[in-house]
Amino acid sequence: MQNRPSKLGSAISLLRLRQWTKNLLVFAALMFTASFSDSHKVLLACAAFLAMCLASSGIYVFNDLIDVEKDRLHPEKKNRPLAAGNVSKGAAIGMASIALAASLTISAWVGLDSLLVVGFYLALQVLYNLLTKRIPIADVFTVSLGFVVRAALGAVAIGVQISGWLLLCTMALALLLSLGKRRHEFILMGEDRGGSRASLAGYTQQTLDALVVFSACSSALFYGVYALESATAAAHPGLILTAIFVFYGVARYVYLIFSKDEGGEPDRILLKDVHIIATVVLYIVFAIFAMKGLSLPYVESGGNLR
Repeated sequence: MQNRPSKLGSAISLLRLRQWTKNLLVFAALMFTASFSDSHKVLLACAAFLAMCLASSGIYVFNDLIDVEKDRLHPEKKNRPLAAGNVSKGAAIGMASIALAASLTISAWVGLDSLLVVGFYLALQVLYNLLTKRIPIADVFTVSLGFVVRAALGAVAIGVQISGWLLLCTMALALLLSLGKRRHEFILMGEDRGGSRASLAGYTQQTLDALVVFSACSSALFYGVYALESATAAAHPGLILTAIFVFYGVARYVYLIFSKDEGGEPDRILLKDVHIIATVVLYIVFAIFAMKGLSLPYVESGGNLR
């Protein structure tokens, strides 16, 4: 007989702390403007990261409250705390409210602009829940825009500019993750797919396969342009070396989607796939070296495209 999880464990699970890894995008601006040596900016970035983590956790709880009946029809989501009956709706509402209030308070401490960005993120999630989550293509684009907002928050929090190419790459990578998840659900749910997620009824597997390839190619292309032609690349030519790891990581993820059918939980892949973990670590190491002034004397500097 399987033991029921404790109330505390279920409450923590409801917040989906594992998915806080998505919010690491907040630190992109800190890294790519070489601001990590400024202790005040590091503090602001960490506060912005915590604010986004709390905001996203609050939204996850409200999502589960809205979708609790549909989640009970899903072979995997039925084990979520609310769907499984391990956490009451009243407790879930209280947790979400506290998380969102704390998020807005921290955002206000970081600065008014940061508060506005977090507010925009929350409005985007309301739009998703009320409308776009039921519309094919619009659903994944709304989710992906949330990742762009995360990256933008990091720049706003520390008062720096971030390259438009990097934001486009973020959007494309987020699309890849979202489409991989949709494809996994499409196959997993079979003919009942529309019951757990309305937008799935409007997709076909061929469409999802094509869109996965499209987003993968777009993300690699956008990052390649960023690493060669952005103002950041012009100042730090060594940044081109990081493109190797982005290309490998994208190729590895596409391989996992099509060969292993592992696109359902992107955060789990990030934490368990050795190739992805090594790619992320090496990417960060080489990015730091590049921003610290790694010299490549035989590589032409970019910076012509903005």
